[in-house]
Amino acid sequence: MFRIALASLLALAAVVPQALAQAWPAKPVRVVVNFPPGGAADQLMRALAPRLQEALGQPFVVENRPGANGSIGAGEVVKAAPDGYSILMSSGGAIALNGLIYANLGYDPMKALEPVAPVAVVSVFLEIKPGVPAANLGEFISHARANPGKLNYGSPGNGSSPHLAGEMLNRAAKIRTTHVAYKGAGPALTDLLGGQLDFMFDPGIGLQHVKSGKLKLLAVGSPKRHPAWPEVPTVAEGVGAEFDADTVFGIYAPAGTPRDVVARLNQEILRQMQGAAMTERVAAIGAQTLILTPEAFSARLRAEHERMVPLVKEIGLKAD
Repeated sequence: MFRIALASLLALAAVVPQALAQAWPAKPVRVVVNFPPGGAADQLMRALAPRLQEALGQPFVVENRPGANGSIGAGEVVKAAPDGYSILMSSGGAIALNGLIYANLGYDPMKALEPVAPVAVVSVFLEIKPGVPAANLGEFISHARANPGKLNYGSPGNGSSPHLAGEMLNRAAKIRTTHVAYKGAGPALTDLLGGQLDFMFDPGIGLQHVKSGKLKLLAVGSPKRHPAWPEVPTVAEGVGAEFDADTVFGIYAPAGTPRDVVARLNQEILRQMQGAAMTERVAAIGAQTLILTPEAFSARLRAEHERMVPLVKEIGLKAD
């Protein structure tokens, strides 16, 4: 009798997690975007959230929690219950590198957050204000060499992909420019348009201003020419060395989130990202959709972490 009862309890224990996962989401899902409004992460998530709500039957409520290259918002999700009701939309750099550059972070993003699904591969575009006397990348590099330390560039924060792209350019082109960290790409773009910055590696949100003539696009920081801008050279073509500043923006959950919930969320995100509306939204910022399982997404994140560690150490990048 005891054995029968025990077997029944064990069977019930195996069924309960599956039933809970099937019931998810049973209430609104909080989505933390760890950068300010107007940036690539914010634009992508605000386009995706209503589609997830329609598909899954519960609101996906977007909240911006910027600061410290995404560490503040990521930290809020790390502290949340691992039940699928608090998730994070973040750049890959904030997860792969913040644990290296912030001494008092209080958590390891690579361990405390679980990759759920990629949203897009975000390229960075080297854009300059019209007042910079350069019509192409070669002329820009020559101008920077003639004015060491005088040109400044903005980024969404220390350790962000646009920041590291600037440092990579300094080394590959043998120039010296000054980095100015912002709390997001949106504020940095505002100052570039206002003339306070000379250039920026833009994660795509400034391409509309390239089209209107307010900014000049010189190069793309991807390994290959961008399919939407095939006439624009890569930075690698101009400096004669490898150059890859692409990063993957995606959804993360607290470590320990039920596997069935992660799998369901991954499946629905990828389905939405392949739809016409999200494909168009991604293309508007020069990004590209990426389809990966949670396991493959995690493997790509680890590879990005390992690739960027030497650069972080070389430049001695640290932040409070």
